[in-house]
Amino acid sequence: MTTAELTQYEIDVSDVEYLRHGDKPLLARIYKPKGTGPFPIIVDLHGGAWCKKDRTSDAGTDEPLAKSGVIVVSLDFRMPPEARYPASLVDINYAVRWCKLHAAEWNGRADRVGILGVSSGGHQAMLTAMRPNDPRYAALPLPGKQAFDAKIHCAVMCWPVIDPLGRYRYAKNAQSSSAAKLKDAADGWVSGHDKYWGGGEAEMLEGNPTQALVRGEKVELPPVVYIQGTADIAHPKPNRDEFIASYRKAGGRVELHTFDGVGEAFITTDPNSEAARGAIEKIIEFVLRELK
Repeated sequence: MTTAELTQYEIDVSDVEYLRHGDKPLLARIYKPKGTGPFPIIVDLHGGAWCKKDRTSDAGTDEPLAKSGVIVVSLDFRMPPEARYPASLVDINYAVRWCKLHAAEWNGRADRVGILGVSSGGHQAMLTAMRPNDPRYAALPLPGKQAFDAKIHCAVMCWPVIDPLGRYRYAKNAQSSSAAKLKDAADGWVSGHDKYWGGGEAEMLEGNPTQALVRGEKVELPPVVYIQGTADIAHPKPNRDEFIASYRKAGGRVELHTFDGVGEAFITTDPNSEAARGAIEKIIEFVLRELK
């Protein structure tokens, strides 16, 4: 079934404070289908090399997903220079539990919550999904000490930084490239890594979905859909292939969908392009199937 054949809901969009650190609120943009539901929930994490962008960045994906009958909660979270790893994971873990706490008042389902992440947000989404009970990430209690966990029922990966250490080393090598476009981009990637990972390469190894699997860490393995363009120079294919092989070996399920001739951020850049529409259709199909 294509998105054109699905029920299309009208949606309400609002910004809500979900967490506060000192005098700084963190906002979530909530896209809610109009109807009785109950609707599944997707928590969306924007990209931006861990250091840029905000909850509005993925509107081109979030709006059609919500119109298909999914509550989408797109987050702001702490970023450098304010805070480094694992602060963002603390905010995200809390937000997943906060969504479950409020699901009923949204006509949502607390038992059907997935996560979507773009680029660096993909890294954070996958780590959240694999380590929902990590005591570092789950450090903040909900109001009234409500007992919801951060377990995720499916994960949507849009060109994720799935191996931060592998991507860092790739980017460092690319800084000496003779191709000006690649070199300039690599400088930005390295800068983002250095700002976010205060503990350097050792921390990139620890907070690493792929290497957690390689070293045999006991993790959760929700179903994954993986979206990437074949012309993506920011997220190395060998990193992707190692993650997929390791995830499947550990017993997890991954669907890979590649889109010819497009690079990183192809949905974000032009959500109305043919490739983006095809990718969004795959995302919606996966989410509605896994969270039904």
